Amino acid sequence: MRRLIALALLLVCAAAGAHDMAGMAMGHETPLGFDATLDAQGHLWVVDTMGEHVRVRRSDDMGRSFPLSTIVNPTGEPLYAEGENRPKIALGPKDELYVTWSQPRKLPWTGFVRFSRSLDGGEHFDAPKTVHTDRAEITHRFDALAVDGNGNVIVAWIDKRDVEAAKASGKPYLGAATYYSWSSDRGDHFVPERKIVDQSCECCRIALARAPDGSIDAFFRAIYGDNIRDHAFASLPTDGSAPNVQRATFTQWHIEGCPHHGPSLAVDGTGVRHAVWFSAADGKAVIWYGQLQPGKAPAHLATIAGAGASHADLAVDGKQVWIAYHQMSANGLDLMLRVSTDGGTTFFEPRAIAHTESASGWPKLVLWQHRAFVAWNPGGTFRLVPTEAL
Repeated sequence: MRRLIALALLLVCAAAGAHDMAGMAMGHETPLGFDATLDAQGHLWVVDTMGEHVRVRRSDDMGRSFPLSTIVNPTGEPLYAEGENRPKIALGPKDELYVTWSQPRKLPWTGFVRFSRSLDGGEHFDAPKTVHTDRAEITHRFDALAVDGNGNVIVAWIDKRDVEAAKASGKPYLGAATYYSWSSDRGDHFVPERKIVDQSCECCRIALARAPDGSIDAFFRAIYGDNIRDHAFASLPTDGSAPNVQRATFTQWHIEGCPHHGPSLAVDGTGVRHAVWFSAADGKAVIWYGQLQPGKAPAHLATIAGAGASHADLAVDGKQVWIAYHQMSANGLDLMLRVSTDGGTTFFEPRAIAHTESASGWPKLVLWQHRAFVAWNPGGTFRLVPTEAL
């Protein structure tokens, strides 16, 4: 129950306007962080960790068994593997498997973003490499991974090189920055990293999603004014041009610390940007849904859940929108679901689709043949939970 206790403390601190949550980085908990995806053939791919090793598994029966299990890094190394800083997996257009993770360095809160790939269906992975050229012992972590419509591999992360530069020159700097890089040769080489924006939140995951034109959009918690921690949106170009970063949420949550609570983003076939995010403005903990209109307030803004709810993920297929999240209860942890069948204009009432008395990694929605499933690992036991009414 340690993760539940940590989450309860986090929500209480957020509502009270905590001054510093750096000590709640969750790195001391059981490493339950994972990522999952389904390929076109219905194979389920899961990445997680075993000690100092990243592991990729394949299931051919929707998570009931895993006949293929491959260690990505045979030579072990320290790993971040908690909820907001879990390893990631993505599929390429020619059945490539791409994996990223954050590697702790010697100093607290520091890290390097690591990458590996398999070009033979997960049987073998290349030796891991560090994505970024900067090798300072600072924060490069909370990696996010996506593949665009041209097969480019996009990696984004939170980076503190600009914090250190500001300190050296005696200038103020809130939070961290976000950076990204990409590879146009299936992960063989990455271009020198580019900054997305200064003064973003330092411990919230970055959401990446592919747009209908094949480009990758980013949605992440940023800092406005005096520690207003709302969210920014940017498309991530791969032609060398600078990202156009715009404010995307306006909850006006003032908190002098990172809430460890990143957003989720999915773009439908018409280009509507569906998003969920967390805020505790005015002491009221809320998971919000909205359709992003960068530069102004989201459309169809709706409250998805309140106190005790956390770490929502969402997926979109046509007019179907699914939102999965955790809900603390007196008896443990409920896996909750909200569904819209009209493109996010309205949602059905919340419904519990699973329950555990154990800790779990954050839920991840995956799609296959117009159906949605929630990848979940209560107590470290992986499950693929259907979203259809039982």
